[in-house]
Parts: sequence; structure tokens; C-alpha cells
Amino acid sequence: MHKAMMKLGAIAAFALIAGCQTAPQQGQPQQDETPPPANPAFAGEMNKFNAQFPNDKATRYEDVSIRFNNEKKLDEKGNCHDKSKYPVTIVLTLDAEGRVTDSVTDVSNAKAECFRKAYAGVQFPKPPMAPYRKPLQLR
Repeated sequence: MHKAMMKLGAIAAFALIAGCQTAPQQGQPQQDETPPPANPAFAGEMNKFNAQFPNDKATRYEDVSIRFNNEKKLDEKGNCHDKSKYPVTIVLTLDAEGRVTDSVTDVSNAKAECFRKAYAGVQFPKPPMAPYRKPLQLR
């Protein structure tokens, strides 16, 4: 039961991340847009994120990194939100200093690629472990 509660904690942390992201809607993508294809590599990265829990330092870091992302408005770089009406979830890989060294998105389309470029090399606060997987849901 304890293990199940911790798994739920990691899922809740991801849900919190997803609920905190801002998404300005400056343009209207086409209404008849086809849903983007799924990226098969994404599930493995989410598993790596979930494996970081239970860990009090990782849980606290999620709050710190969400606040950092929202204060810096990192998701607004490059007008990525306007490239598709479908949301994108990205898992960033952070090194020991907090620099984004890689990213994987749940789908493959121009919006996902735009977010990958927007977050490439970004310097987050130092994570509690490395590599650290940091998911963000971007509308």
C-alpha cells in the first residue's frame, strides 16, 4: 500500500505541473487539424521521471522548477502555442547543474519541435539528482 501511495504522489506531482503551466492563445490553429502522432520514446522518459519518487527533495524540486518556469515564461519563447491546437507534454533531462541537455515530447509535430528548441540549453535551478527528468504539460 505504501508503494502505491508513493506512485500516486508522483502522478499527483505531474498533475500539479500540468495544471500550473500558462498558455497564451494568440492565434487560432485550424479547427480541422489532425491529431499529431504519438512519440513511442515518451513512455520511457515518464517512467524515469516516476522512478525519481518517492523522494522528498525531488518533490520539493518540482515546486521550485514549476515556479522558475512560470516566472521566466519559458513556454512563451518562439510562439510555440500557436503551432497546433493540441497540447504537448515535454520531459526535460537536466544535468547536475540544472541545464537542459535533452528533451522528449509525447507527440511529434511542429509545436513539439518548437518547444524542444525553446527549452534546449535552458538553465533551471540545480536539481537534487542528475540526470533529473522534468515533465511539463504545455497547452
